[in-house]
Amino acid sequence: MKKEKRNWFFTFAMILLGSFVVVSLNSCDTDDDPVEDPIATFQYEISEDNHLQVIFTNFSSNAVSYAWNFGDGNSSTEENPVHTYDGPGTYDVSLTATNSADVSATYTTTIEIQDPFEALARLAGETSKTWRLYRIESSMGVGPSTDDPRGWWALFNDGSRPCKYFHEFTFHRDGTYQFDDKGSFWGEGGLFPEGLEGTCFEATAANMVNVDGVDVSAWLSGTHQFEFDPTTNKVTIIGEGAWIGLPKTGTNEEVTVPQTSVTFNTSIEERDGYDYMHVWFDYGDLVWSFSYAHYHDPSLEPPVEEEAQDWGEDLPNLTPTELYHTFESETTFAHIGAIGGTSVITVGQEDPAGGDTHVGMFERVAGEQWQEAQLRTYPDLYDIQFDNFDVAKIDIYIPSDTEFTEGGLQRVFVLGFADMSATQEWWNSPVQFFTEGDDVVVGEWTTYTFDLTDVKERDDLDMIFLGIGGGGHEAGGIFYVRNLIFE
Repeated sequence: MKKEKRNWFFTFAMILLGSFVVVSLNSCDTDDDPVEDPIATFQYEISEDNHLQVIFTNFSSNAVSYAWNFGDGNSSTEENPVHTYDGPGTYDVSLTATNSADVSATYTTTIEIQDPFEALARLAGETSKTWRLYRIESSMGVGPSTDDPRGWWALFNDGSRPCKYFHEFTFHRDGTYQFDDKGSFWGEGGLFPEGLEGTCFEATAANMVNVDGVDVSAWLSGTHQFEFDPTTNKVTIIGEGAWIGLPKTGTNEEVTVPQTSVTFNTSIEERDGYDYMHVWFDYGDLVWSFSYAHYHDPSLEPPVEEEAQDWGEDLPNLTPTELYHTFESETTFAHIGAIGGTSVITVGQEDPAGGDTHVGMFERVAGEQWQEAQLRTYPDLYDIQFDNFDVAKIDIYIPSDTEFTEGGLQRVFVLGFADMSATQEWWNSPVQFFTEGDDVVVGEWTTYTFDLTDVKERDDLDMIFLGIGGGGHEAGGIFYVRNLIFE
């Protein structure tokens, strides 16, 4: 009996040992789980009390240790260090995050440390500083991005908008901001009504009424306030009607009425004899940029060109008795056979409504904000005299599945006439006819007729343009046209 008892204890002990081995093996399996790679990243802010002190916040993951390089010869292994630089400058800061398997990842960014009083002095001088539009090279423009801020259009000191070059924008060290219109104002397109649009007019309250009949006299000469953030180089001008660049350049979008405050980006550099300030408004898919100068010796500032110089050429006149393009083929036209522009008309396409006659396919090219199809005389260019015609007609087909959205395709089309050969900014002085809203028919061919009385008063028109879907957006679209005929 004793022997059997010993065997029972031996068996029980072996069972316990086996269980321990299984548990141990399972524990080893858990220890062999892979360690995730680290991700290094951080953000920073400059102390409000000390412009040389930077507070770093570590947002790294899967890491157990950290190594900072502050770009000035100093380092740290703290998770969220606070570092004080010896002076202003540009520094490349790196964070290396390491996990438990000794795998590392590094994130680097550049920070700029500024003396706020030094930066403020660049903007507002020791007591004040007056800025005027830069009179050398381009002074303002609009483009698709900060990399190409004047890719679509740029203004030069060529006499086309002289009043803008006399305007003065003054920043005072006490936080006061002054605008002086010098007695003249520019009629910016889309803001001011016909008669003032595209002209330098007298800067009086009576003239300061926008296209919607709203009083915008707050844009005239006035005194406001400004705030400057040296960590971001952003300036906010505060007060009803305060503006810089163009009255319409608001903080986040173009506006048509005075704002109570406007924030914009700046960079200032010293040049030979003057300081140069770049101002820009970034709206995402559109950037307005402006160049200003402050001359230490005002007598060295180039003069303002007050008379517009001749541009392009005045074409010979053509007074046709027939004028049309059916878009059925490349040869079914009288005189207006050259088709160009950003929007593309491809002739000889199948009728989307099932008709037997070929038509033109009108394509708005996605990614282009302002566009139209343009027709000019072929094979030679002429200024067209419309004396023999009273109306223009065109057939337009807009597919029934076309989606009109806010900020996208708009239920509108325009037929216009302009002088392209001798007018540098032809879009500022066209004759144009808009059809919009419910007057634009969808899902069937529709003939639209336009009275040419105003067109016949011009003798310099050499281009006919057609826009479908509206402007100010980058949405593409496919439409169809036929029978542009003058009678």
